[in-house]
Amino acid sequence: MDTAQPQIVKANGITLACRSWGPADAPPVLLLHCRGADGADWTTVAERLAAPPDPRRVYAPDLRGHGHSGWPGEYAVEAMSDDVRALLAAVGVDRADVVGHSLGGLVACLLAQHHPDVVRRLVLEDVCAPVPLDPPRPPAPRPEGELPFDWAMVRATDEQRNAPDPVWRDHMGRITMPTLVIGGGHTSLIPQDKVAQLAGLIPDASLVTLDAGHLVHESRPEEFLAVVEEFLGR
Repeated sequence: MDTAQPQIVKANGITLACRSWGPADAPPVLLLHCRGADGADWTTVAERLAAPPDPRRVYAPDLRGHGHSGWPGEYAVEAMSDDVRALLAAVGVDRADVVGHSLGGLVACLLAQHHPDVVRRLVLEDVCAPVPLDPPRPPAPRPEGELPFDWAMVRATDEQRNAPDPVWRDHMGRITMPTLVIGGGHTSLIPQDKVAQLAGLIPDASLVTLDAGHLVHESRPEEFLAVVEEFLGR
């Protein structure tokens, strides 16, 4: 029922690693990690969501350029969103609740914009509105040694973060499913006014702030799960 090791799935022309928990016939939830992490980052949350009395089928893929998924060298956020759509089709999921953290939240937004029929409810954890950074984020030096992600992905996503496609913002109004935006509070590295701005761009979004920093689900898992489970259960 649960897979501690990721299953490898072919989707959108690459291989994607995906962990899963819970009964195969339970309502599906898709969890999308932040930059530099992988699907294992969600283990505590996934195990709780998959547990009785109201278990869910939880999927937590490694985004392209991360972990055990393919590192194809092309890291447009749109491609990551297409990967996720193809993954859901590959595992036989027509519609799921989607939870995205940071970069994973932006991927989730594009999925909801382009394929609203696939997303039942949307949760965005400490996600910044897709507006240009001022000042831009300078290039970071590559750390020494092996990395669990492709450094080319970091460079590519920094470029997109500095100058996001204006369509990303313009099409936020296409996200019409119920949406919960969770901010990490004043200790987060994400400016919370930009998290609030994102919530304001989505027609049916509510904003909750948990004073936990950027890693809300890791720092305050019980509080995070309480608000997410209540939202998904409505």
